[in-house]
Amino acid sequence: MYLEIDEMERSTLTPLEQRLAGHLQPLYPDLDAVEFAQECLAHFGLSKDAPTPAPHRNLWDQSDVMLISYGDSLRSEREAPLRSLYGFLDAHLRDCISTVHILPFFPYSSDDGFSVMDYTTVNPSLGQWDDITNISRHFKIMGDLVINHCSSRSLWFENYKAGLEPGAGYFAEASPDMDLSAVVRPRTSPLLREVQTPDGERHVWCTFSHDQVDLDFRNPKVLLEFLRIIRLYLDKGIRWFRLDAVAFLWKIPGTPCINLPETHEVIRLLRLLIEHHSPDAVIITETNIPNRENLTYFGNANEAHLIYNFSLPPLLINTLVTGSCLHLKNWLMTMPPAQYGTAYLNFIASHDGIGLRPAEGLLSDWELDTLLSTMQRFGGRISSRTTADGESKPYEINISLWDSMRGTASHGPDQWQFARFMCGAAIMAALEGVPAYYIHSLFATENDEARVEHTGSFRSINRHIWQADDLEAALAGDTHHRQVFEAMRKLLNLRREQPAFHPNATMYTLHTGEQLFSFWRQSIDRRQSIFAIFNISDQPQTFNLSELNLILTDEWIDLVSGQAFENRVAQVTLMPYQYVWLSNRRVA
Repeated sequence: MYLEIDEMERSTLTPLEQRLAGHLQPLYPDLDAVEFAQECLAHFGLSKDAPTPAPHRNLWDQSDVMLISYGDSLRSEREAPLRSLYGFLDAHLRDCISTVHILPFFPYSSDDGFSVMDYTTVNPSLGQWDDITNISRHFKIMGDLVINHCSSRSLWFENYKAGLEPGAGYFAEASPDMDLSAVVRPRTSPLLREVQTPDGERHVWCTFSHDQVDLDFRNPKVLLEFLRIIRLYLDKGIRWFRLDAVAFLWKIPGTPCINLPETHEVIRLLRLLIEHHSPDAVIITETNIPNRENLTYFGNANEAHLIYNFSLPPLLINTLVTGSCLHLKNWLMTMPPAQYGTAYLNFIASHDGIGLRPAEGLLSDWELDTLLSTMQRFGGRISSRTTADGESKPYEINISLWDSMRGTASHGPDQWQFARFMCGAAIMAALEGVPAYYIHSLFATENDEARVEHTGSFRSINRHIWQADDLEAALAGDTHHRQVFEAMRKLLNLRREQPAFHPNATMYTLHTGEQLFSFWRQSIDRRQSIFAIFNISDQPQTFNLSELNLILTDEWIDLVSGQAFENRVAQVTLMPYQYVWLSNRRVA
């Protein structure tokens, strides 16, 4: 039973207090929801009379392009890595990147930052809070809220083992005698870890690894800790919040412990507080799960502002190496347009691998096997997970995007690597949503085999660390790194000028055969239309302009090449992986 709020008490509450108490009641039914709501507001430094931001606001436009980078993806002996990162951004990317996702920059014990030891300090090997604040003055920053788990070497966990505060009661426990067979996990390691505490032997929950111990949000003290952490990040200039692995947040033995109603309630609660504190703040949920489950994290435009489009990477890479857009097109036609105030976050590559769970039900087992063997042929590795029945299944492909584009599934490596790579980047730039590019995709960094051998982790293959001077030399020389970097900057600058590429502009998928992937975008004010047509095969493909029903009174130009098309019934031939963006209005 909830501790109900009586009508007299309700009448004295502000709308914010009422809404907050409404979220807290189902999460903590044994607490006085009003008192706890007021405690949450105090921890967040938020007035109970804070004005409510208007709903369905688009906090982005076509100029928003995200870069994903570790704090030390670039290193120099002359300065801290975060300063090197800012220097590169300022010198080379100020005109084509709006937002920087700096992957966890806190002290950590494993998983390249995602085993956080201290949420409140910057890893001294990267820099300090002033470096983060400085970047935030020139770019929007997305920071990671590693909310599901923390390091087994954190003060919290050390205190948990000693029965001290803060930490005692902060971590999820379970008994080995419980039936946990339904629990969904992305790893093959044992779920429970045995530890000794003042109360005897306990078993803590470890969804990802035994160094990443899951926090117990059923304890209201854990929620309050994270409210203080979020407030600190806001004070330091972070406005975009990536909720890492949030789908696993709430644990109830006997259930799959993923996507539980309580998890969605926590996200709604965090959004309520964050947007009242900073109306320009944005929440992104990182939920590497099948597509239909992923879509639920939009809620009713009251949970995530943006969700990762996790099905895009495996489907787009599969499209480019098979020369068939059938599955990509069919999936795209099932995707609901994002409501105003929400948007998709599109990506092809990231610091993690290419997730395969989001391809479930979209690619057949045979097609997945073909994709896996093709990526292995190009130097990729395959990471696995354990299913509820104990079976080991492929979970993700670990490979650099550049190497994934070496060739095709049927013929292997070929001469079209650059064209294929840029075709994929251009598709992502044109789709509905905000595009996010991994820093190594801008440079076309190859597989880092040496780093895999050094760390023993397959994910390290796509986590190369560039020496800043070596990178500058590579971008100045006659290299594929320079070729890709210059082409990517040109592509992104072009994309940012087009109102029809606003993340919420209309998009319709076109039917132009298996080898031509096509869609139509129209700006929100309906003044600009763009027909984006991509040859996703290794053979020339032809289409007729008459198939597009171009408006005869408009002038049509390919934004990519600058070629004008006066003949509305002409045939157009695209070379392998060539693409056109036909627009009725060029925006200077």
